[in-house]
Amino acid sequence: MPPDERRSNATLVWVVLGGLYFVWGTTYLGIEKVNETAPTLIGAAVRFLFAGSVLFGWSTFRSGERTNVTQWRAAGTVGVFLVLGGNALVAVSENMGTPTGVVSLIIALIPLWLALFDRVLLRSAPLGPRVVAGLLGGFAGAALLIGGNALAGHAPLGGMLVAVAATVLWATGSLYARRAALPGNALLGSGMQQLVGGAAILAVAIASGELGQLHVGQISRDSWLGLAWLVVAGSFVGFSSYLWLLRNARTSLVSTYAFVNPVVAVTLGWLVLNEALTARVLVAGLVILVSVALIVSAGGTARTDLGGDVEAVAPPSLVSDADEQGGSQVQTEI
Repeated sequence: MPPDERRSNATLVWVVLGGLYFVWGTTYLGIEKVNETAPTLIGAAVRFLFAGSVLFGWSTFRSGERTNVTQWRAAGTVGVFLVLGGNALVAVSENMGTPTGVVSLIIALIPLWLALFDRVLLRSAPLGPRVVAGLLGGFAGAALLIGGNALAGHAPLGGMLVAVAATVLWATGSLYARRAALPGNALLGSGMQQLVGGAAILAVAIASGELGQLHVGQISRDSWLGLAWLVVAGSFVGFSSYLWLLRNARTSLVSTYAFVNPVVAVTLGWLVLNEALTARVLVAGLVILVSVALIVSAGGTARTDLGGDVEAVAPPSLVSDADEQGGSQVQTEI
């Protein structure tokens, strides 16, 4: 590639990556805005059913690929773990009063769970000193973040534990997706996961009586705008940018969003929602993000069949799919 073309491509990569940093960092604020006047699970269900329908319809039309029962079963399993267990629990945690910045820092633990499950339980790769240091530091930072905020009364313990549960379910679903019989087309598989996950959220919402709390006329403009932002910017723009980056940039560079997004979320929570930005939160957050950086720099937390490293570090405002055409595990924000 000529030098001028390389420079042009490098500039485009950084522009797209910068946009991804911002867009995915704003999703926590978007969820908070939806929660203000809309039932939590209903809002999440609408978001994923709409985005999933559009992605599934568009991908089917463009690719002509036909799906089968086995693929729907696999996509459904991933969707339940990631969309219901991951994304919906993030919305529930925020609705319980957990500040968006704290939630985003807890969600940054996902690479640590992935490393723990993949390298310790499944033994798919050696631990190594950086991974051990990252695990110890990350969980110590989480204990400082959760314990300190609970004792100081800045965040409900129950809400923070719900966010932790979301990270565990997200990591579990991500590891399952690595070997699941998903469609070769990443957009198609993601649409299927969101459809099933969104339907599962809706079922839980109905069972919990949220339909009785839905009063469309009382939903504020801010909540509608938050929902639109999550679908358009978080799902479509962010998702497309992420897939483009995976094909045009180093995976280790793309994966840096895992420790930049929380910085954006914490800053927006402080500026827009007047969330407390204490020294304890800053220190704990720094420890967690440095630990995530150690995990990522150690070569990722998952391996493809081709032997390439994959940084499966997406937050649960995301959806996962196996990009068989690209030979990599795709963790995508939706």
